[in-house]
Amino acid sequence: MFRTMSLLRALIGTTRMVRHAPRLAAALAPDDDVLLDAPDGRLAPALVAAALADPEPAAKLLATTRDAAEWEDRDRYVTRLSAFAYRRDGWLEHWLSTAPRDPDALLVKAQLAVRRAWGSPARAERLRELGPLIEAAAEAAPRDPVPWRLALDHARGTHAGHTVFETLWEQAVRRAPHHYASHVAALKYLSAQWYGSHRECFDFAEQAAEDALPGSLAQALPVRAAFAQLLAGPGPEHGVPADRIDAAADRALALSAEYPAGDLWPAEVRNLLVHVLVARGRWHDALAEFGRIGPQATTFPWTLVAEDPLRGFLDARALTVREVARRTPLSAAAGRPPEVLPAVAGRADGGGPGGHYA
Repeated sequence: MFRTMSLLRALIGTTRMVRHAPRLAAALAPDDDVLLDAPDGRLAPALVAAALADPEPAAKLLATTRDAAEWEDRDRYVTRLSAFAYRRDGWLEHWLSTAPRDPDALLVKAQLAVRRAWGSPARAERLRELGPLIEAAAEAAPRDPVPWRLALDHARGTHAGHTVFETLWEQAVRRAPHHYASHVAALKYLSAQWYGSHRECFDFAEQAAEDALPGSLAQALPVRAAFAQLLAGPGPEHGVPADRIDAAADRALALSAEYPAGDLWPAEVRNLLVHVLVARGRWHDALAEFGRIGPQATTFPWTLVAEDPLRGFLDARALTVREVARRTPLSAAAGRPPEVLPAVAGRADGGGPGGHYA
């Protein structure tokens, strides 16, 4: 009898999936339209020019963010420009040769150097050599918190103690108390993977989210802590209950709903959130979030869970469509597909695998 009921459930689930999956998938951005780390309208021209060995648009863009104290944009653009220079740095070398003391060029140079050192087998030793370079970037732009965020990443990689890290943290938040990337750097330092624990990581993330400004990406810090725990997998030393992970996801869902669908600004947070929702088996919430993401896939977090981040995103999305379809009654109205219904609030609805912008 048990085997018969199991077979019956499997057959019903397959029938529902076959009926509903095509309609659910049709409401999402087509696979071929999904882009990985698409640049916004300000960054794209700078990247195009850099590919032609022209640093001027990048220099103007970063100078604008510095003058206007657009620290969040500045941090994102520095990170993306350094990632481009990691493969093609002729434009940066040209920029530095013509303006060796330019604070923006120095910052990109320091970010690039840290990125290169981070991938070295002798990471800590390579990073320790870069202290003067980061200090030069900080001295060149005294109001800028981004060099101090970079210093926090540097401190983590060089095994700096808590006292040193706290001193650098004070410098970062003094310049920008709500700077998202600095908070991400602190969250990484406090994670179980580095020098803290999952509980410390969650405590910090939740307090920072409470203190965050309305609409700030810092409200999604708890879901980043949740991702770190899910990535580590189950274990007695982790000790953060599932309802705390779900509460982090709920907070991030509320934040995501404040932004338009397809918006580039919260794209990385949305990608992170949808991974946590999938891991928790919250399929209806995940489908709604994939709808908000639209075609804006991001390298983080998928590069940590799949060899090909774009394929990881598309596979997770396809799995979500199948799981929602399997749970949708055959009698659901054809004219109102389930994906337009309100996302299911609350907890896991069917079980799932345990689990700085990057």
